[in-house]
Amino acid sequence: MNLTFNRVAGLSMKGGRRDNFFFCLLDHHKESGRWFLKSILDVKDEDEYSDGDDILNQWIDKYDLKHVIVDFPLSRPACHECNLKCPGVAKCPVGHVEKVREDITAILEIDRKMEEENPKEYERRRNFEDLTHFDRDTFSKESQDFMLSKSFKRRLKKGFVPYWNRSLDFWIWCSYHDQLLELFNTTFDSFGNTSLMMLSRFSYMKRHFPQECLFYEGHVNLILLELLKSRIILKKNILNLTDLDLGVEARLDIVKKIENKLGIFIYDNDLEIIVKNVRAFDSFLLAVCGLQKAKGQARSMPDWTLPHLTNFILPSFVSGT
Repeated sequence: MNLTFNRVAGLSMKGGRRDNFFFCLLDHHKESGRWFLKSILDVKDEDEYSDGDDILNQWIDKYDLKHVIVDFPLSRPACHECNLKCPGVAKCPVGHVEKVREDITAILEIDRKMEEENPKEYERRRNFEDLTHFDRDTFSKESQDFMLSKSFKRRLKKGFVPYWNRSLDFWIWCSYHDQLLELFNTTFDSFGNTSLMMLSRFSYMKRHFPQECLFYEGHVNLILLELLKSRIILKKNILNLTDLDLGVEARLDIVKKIENKLGIFIYDNDLEIIVKNVRAFDSFLLAVCGLQKAKGQARSMPDWTLPHLTNFILPSFVSGT
């Protein structure tokens, strides 16, 4: 197997300044061809002798890390980098913003024509789509495929705001909006769950990391959706993650299935840490996302999502992709 790199770490930093977070390192063993969970670091800010940020820097130096996957934006919305005299959101001339605006208009126009040309059929299909279909494949269609769900249509009508959204957001809405809503009761919003404190902290930390260390963005819920799409995990595994009684069991089941499918070796004490700590579990999934990137198994992003700036990874777990 040809790998673009053989060591990758996942770092979930969602949370407050004093929240513990975990750094999960996967290492490829060339002789056996397997990946190993080499280290999982519990970074705490409670130590009176050392700061969590300093511990993290030492850990990165120790393992000579070059590839790290994080769970927050690495690029900013278009307005933050723009020096033009602003004509307003509706007339923004920035290329990728125009592209998103035109695509939203086109999707809503097709939907409007469908309703106008045959309102009774449109209403019949609308009512059918609104019913709960327990036997329907979650991935039978992308959100942008017709018939549009009411929630996706509302999302488009709210519009795309270049001072808050990235063009990547729209691409993910079109592909995963309905699935995220169905299984996680949420949608994708680059900065919806990202605090200024966290971005400032990472900006500070990054200044102390080696210059050759590359950072990528991942998203835990999207990783879980891709695992479900490839039938590595089950829908009930995802639904049980938020259950107080079944959460630990669900995380254990997911990790064991990933371990078996991807050939990852995990020591029992590390496995216990991952399944008992949500933040450690998230960091593990981000590291797995990087593993797939190393294997060349990640979806290609359209140029208008600015992949060279976002460094966003959407892994694929389907063999041969």
